[in-house]
Amino acid sequence: MHIAERISRLGTETAFEVLVRARALEAQGKNIVHLEIGEPDFDTPANIITAAKDALDNGYTHYTPSAGLPAAREAIADYINKTRGYDMYNANEIIITPGGKPIMFYGLMATVDPGDEVIYPNPGFPIYESMINFLGAKPVPLPLREEKEFRFDVADLEARITAKTRIVIINTPQNPTGGILTDDDLRQIAELAVKHDLIVLSDEIYSQITYDGFKHDTITRYPGMKERTILLDGFSKTFAMTGWRLGYGAMPEDIAKVVAKLQTNSVSCTAAFNQMAGIEALSDRTLPRVGEFVEEFRRRRDIIVAGLNSIPGIRCHSPKGAFYVFPNITGTGMTSQQCADFFLYEAGVACLNGATFGAHGEGFIRFSYANSIENIQEAIRRISVALASR
Repeated sequence: MHIAERISRLGTETAFEVLVRARALEAQGKNIVHLEIGEPDFDTPANIITAAKDALDNGYTHYTPSAGLPAAREAIADYINKTRGYDMYNANEIIITPGGKPIMFYGLMATVDPGDEVIYPNPGFPIYESMINFLGAKPVPLPLREEKEFRFDVADLEARITAKTRIVIINTPQNPTGGILTDDDLRQIAELAVKHDLIVLSDEIYSQITYDGFKHDTITRYPGMKERTILLDGFSKTFAMTGWRLGYGAMPEDIAKVVAKLQTNSVSCTAAFNQMAGIEALSDRTLPRVGEFVEEFRRRRDIIVAGLNSIPGIRCHSPKGAFYVFPNITGTGMTSQQCADFFLYEAGVACLNGATFGAHGEGFIRFSYANSIENIQEAIRRISVALASR
């Protein structure tokens, strides 16, 4: 059967491919420590699950408006305003989607034409480049540098802006590095966006997972930016709801109408009972639990960073957000792919080749520390032993 040419332009998420390989090894009787998947190991808080069950019992089993239930959109607008420290968004500017990826896809589809240029972080979430290519636009990688704590240089950004640039994608806190853009970074990016009339897709899916006194800042609070920003967030990472597939975007109302239309033409709407669970997630009954999650992630971060830095050939920056470390493994003498394979097959530790996040990820490996302290310590032990006997 003929396959459309545009499908060849789609990429993938390597984490799921590595998971398949790791599961195959487990089927052979091998024990694997899973540090490849960016998924909290916590259970979804019980009150959220109860809210979903109650919603099912109360008839939330039907279609909703494509943009989402009005009450859920209102709750999300209030949550964004509260967590970002301003009163700016209303329900008409919110679109609820099955996970966060549709906001990337719909947002780019609504604003990018073939031949347009889209600047995106590299290393960065692989679906950015995949979606840009799929739409026939030109991906323009923006290097994230270890020496700058994986913040990009704003001068590098300005140098990449051309007359064809349509969108700049930013992600803070960042996957795969855990880097955070500072207030000054965001201010300068905002100034460039206004100067060159650019749209910003601001991926803030890890917005509530920050450490060491860092509080998430958003580019939408800078002059002229709310009118030109598509803000992406969701429930997966913050509330341990990855399998629920519940995300959202906040954007100018004219863009929101287009994105809602795209959703009408694709998945129709997000499940009604999931949206009711989302309202509960954003309530004051749940938010204290998020603080507990973040504190546990901080403890795990400190352990994995110290452990990796104790291993010859590896150096690891301490991330300020998300739940990933991105250690430099050039001292091992292996490429990123060789190192990831060595850790999986020789040490029994599943991780991701840094180059799968872009060319500037070569020389690095991504570990997710969304796993127990015991498993993280065991992974460090296994890696240390395997490298020492190599």
